Amino acid sequence: DMTIEEIYRGWEVDEDDDSDWEPPAVPERGLFELPKWFCVNCTMANIGDGSHCDLCGEHRESGILKHGFLASPHHRGEDAGTNYADACSRFQDHSLRSNELGNLTAVGFDERMLLHEEVVMKSHPHPERPDRIRAMVASLAASGIFPGRCFPISAREITREELLKVHSVENVEAVESTSNALSSYFTPDTYANQYSARAARLAAGLCFDLAAAIWSGRVKNGFAIVRPPGHHAGVKHAMGFCLHNNAALAASAAQISGAKRVLIIDWDVHHGNGTQEIFEKSKSVLYVSLHRHEGGKFYPGTGSAYEVIGIMGAEGYCVNIPWSCAGIGDNDYIFAFQHVVLPIASEFNPDMTIISAGFDAARGDPLGGCDV
Repeated sequence: DMTIEEIYRGWEVDEDDDSDWEPPAVPERGLFELPKWFCVNCTMANIGDGSHCDLCGEHRESGILKHGFLASPHHRGEDAGTNYADACSRFQDHSLRSNELGNLTAVGFDERMLLHEEVVMKSHPHPERPDRIRAMVASLAASGIFPGRCFPISAREITREELLKVHSVENVEAVESTSNALSSYFTPDTYANQYSARAARLAAGLCFDLAAAIWSGRVKNGFAIVRPPGHHAGVKHAMGFCLHNNAALAASAAQISGAKRVLIIDWDVHHGNGTQEIFEKSKSVLYVSLHRHEGGKFYPGTGSAYEVIGIMGAEGYCVNIPWSCAGIGDNDYIFAFQHVVLPIASEFNPDMTIISAGFDAARGDPLGGCDV
């Protein structure tokens, strides 16, 4: 395990034999460095000339941003680079009766959310980067799901008044202030650039309108392809890659539309401390989170099954299911859903269910370390 320099420095010369021997000059350190490359899929740093990522198995010359699934550069598939706006326009040209719309799944996406990215170049790609939703859109396009069989819902910037239904003025103004700076940080890992505030408003506005569209019966259900994410954003603070709380704002929209009981299920590998805080006084929103906890050692450190799970009469309307270790897989989640999540959800009988659908519990995620 020693480096060549350490071997040389620790060399003991036998004075009775070759007493005048000297080790050769140590070459430049750079000559001994193995090549390093970052996986396009999971951002894992890989050492050497291997063709596949050591963590997630993706090919070094990944085709995931074009095809939306793990694919070598030699994979033959249809080009997923369909222009989103053109495809939506063609879809909307077809006349659809209201009853047909009501049976459709809506999907929302806006390319302006790709402008939210870390400006400062660091030694490792940030895991929350534009490629995340590029890969999602490519996957849906390659499979013909969207654009194609789903109804496109456009994104609009959420208003200040709508934001203030779940966030404080402090949060709204702090996020907005980033528009005046090329690069800024809320926490060491929560970045913003001059386009981030608008991206956050678009993400929140899309989730807000999608919930309202589902409640109205215009569509059956929907999926919002948005970033920045939201479940760590609390009443006042942006943190954990999150600026505004998208799921909380969707729940707010459902309530404004008439929903009496809203269920939020959060299967992101991290605890949604922001969502829990926002609804800790509410009996009309039930929050259920499944996440790695490890006795508070896993980010953000909250989410114990025994911590405060509601206040001021709302005790019990937050349910935390904390995993005690890494490597949690399909069977663990199925068991938790069958024996905890579904019985509680059934008793609550929600008018609408919102999923905080973080993907980082999936096998190969560099932060989650789980095996779903």
